[in-house]
Amino acid sequence: MNIQLIIVVLYIAMLFAISFYVKSRADKGSAEYLFAGRKLGPVLIAVNITGLAVGAASTVGVAENAYKVGMAAGWYNAAWSAGAIIMGLVAAGKLRAMKVSTIPEFFEKYYDTKGRVISAVGLVIIMSVITALQYLAGGAILASLLPEYFDFHGGMIVSAVVFIGITLIGGLWSSGLSNIVSVVLIYVGILYSCVAAVNHTGGIEAIKAQLPVGLDWFDPFAGIPLAVIIGWFIVMITQAITAQGPVQIACGARDAKTARNGFILGGLLIFPVGFLCALLGIIGKVQFPDISATLALPKVVMALDPIASGTTLAALWAADVSTACTILLGAGTLFSQDIYKRFINPSVSDDHFVKINRLTILAVGIITLWFAFNAAGILKTMVAGLSMTTALTCVFLFTVFAPGLCRRSSAFWTTLVGLLGLVVWEFVPALHVLQHVIYFEWLLCIAVFLLVAVFDKTPIKQPEMVEED
Repeated sequence: MNIQLIIVVLYIAMLFAISFYVKSRADKGSAEYLFAGRKLGPVLIAVNITGLAVGAASTVGVAENAYKVGMAAGWYNAAWSAGAIIMGLVAAGKLRAMKVSTIPEFFEKYYDTKGRVISAVGLVIIMSVITALQYLAGGAILASLLPEYFDFHGGMIVSAVVFIGITLIGGLWSSGLSNIVSVVLIYVGILYSCVAAVNHTGGIEAIKAQLPVGLDWFDPFAGIPLAVIIGWFIVMITQAITAQGPVQIACGARDAKTARNGFILGGLLIFPVGFLCALLGIIGKVQFPDISATLALPKVVMALDPIASGTTLAALWAADVSTACTILLGAGTLFSQDIYKRFINPSVSDDHFVKINRLTILAVGIITLWFAFNAAGILKTMVAGLSMTTALTCVFLFTVFAPGLCRRSSAFWTTLVGLLGLVVWEFVPALHVLQHVIYFEWLLCIAVFLLVAVFDKTPIKQPEMVEED
């Protein structure tokens, strides 16, 4: 019997066992299914945000990039780490304390209905892109791990079935408890792989000697322009505050202090993974100089012994599971909360509302699988998608810290122009003098927000807070 197959099957069985174990809690109502009854402690918050961050882009995507540019690719995870910590210090507690559960709901409460609709549409697009990338990486992992059972597309389909199934069954409870297993597995697998792969290749000096000349592969500031690295940090800090995944986790905390501490702890857990995966990508350049860069990390790990390779590749797949489940749940929340319940059936019963969430997750899962078959490079696509949160974060920060500059139409116009700005960036190469789309997005969104403050004289209400639990 194939040892790697046994390990993966056992891991899948464990995830579904956890999901069915918590199903009775999730079935109690929408608050339990979508927000774990707002009872998550700091450890569950930390592993949830770590699981969300350490997905396809943070493992397979970083190694893919490191295969081309070296150790500097690891700054992607460092940027995510910074985003989680800033979210904890600046926004997680405030979001938990506000009487909202999504950013679009926040927009309508303090701005207008148009702002809610356009932000919901933008967030669903963002999460669809991210979910599709988890399938892409999942397919690469399974195809490398078990080539006799899966090709690339078959691996994506199996990944989709598992991701969607776990989320449908247990909601945020399922994601939270599964992430304890997944995060432990990720750390054990990747740490062991780094040590074993370095030894297998003859040590760091031997690796350096076999790398192509012309680039200092182990220099964390070589290979990628500093402006791009700074752009990653801005993107990750931006999206961590308003993307539905982090927002949903913050809203699931038992109180504001727990949300804050959990995000800071999660940020510390996220940081090392990127540079470890970058190291594996560099080793892939030595061992497999002519393969597709996306396969760099899986191929390196498969060169290890069967138990080590099976455990590590299960860990990489666990990274995709942990991210995809939270993102799928967030997409379901956005549609059900901000579109279905708000505009289609405001008087929906709580039991029926949970069913709508599950149907939405199923639909989004199928649609994003189609996206995955047409996706480009993992890291490039991920960063472009996350840049769409700039307008949302701009509005959120002005609302919380400078409400005097906010007007009723600010959310709508800032979000609309922010989304259109991404299209303009693609078709006007002259703008690329800014090095990264995130710089253009922030300049554009701040300018629009301040212009609206000049022409629209209708103010918004001051944000209300709920009582601390």
